[in-house]
Amino acid sequence: MIEMADIREWRAQDVTDAGGHKIGVLEAIYVDTSTDEPAMATVQIGLPTRHRLVFVPLDGAIVGPGYVKVAHDKALVKQCPSIGTDDVLPFEDEGAIFQHYGLPYQPGPNGERQLARR
Repeated sequence: MIEMADIREWRAQDVTDAGGHKIGVLEAIYVDTSTDEPAMATVQIGLPTRHRLVFVPLDGAIVGPGYVKVAHDKALVKQCPSIGTDDVLPFEDEGAIFQHYGLPYQPGPNGERQLARR
């Protein structure tokens, strides 16, 4: 598991897939609200004039010198539901991100979000 203090140091570093293909640049970390552990990262992708943020799970991620390597393929990550670089993930769209990666989605007992930006 990646420690929160460690991953914050890698903001603006390259995010690559398991094959070493660059996906984009690490923008932010989202924690699982039930455990407060890092769960997802947003990655800035796109053309310089048309950036967007996609979410990628951090399970199985490896941090190296100047990069964060995620366990998911570049093509899968780029097809993930996205938000604008100045947008906030709407609560209604949170489940679609988990579904995209085949992960279980479990909001809190009172309808709380599963992800929180740190």
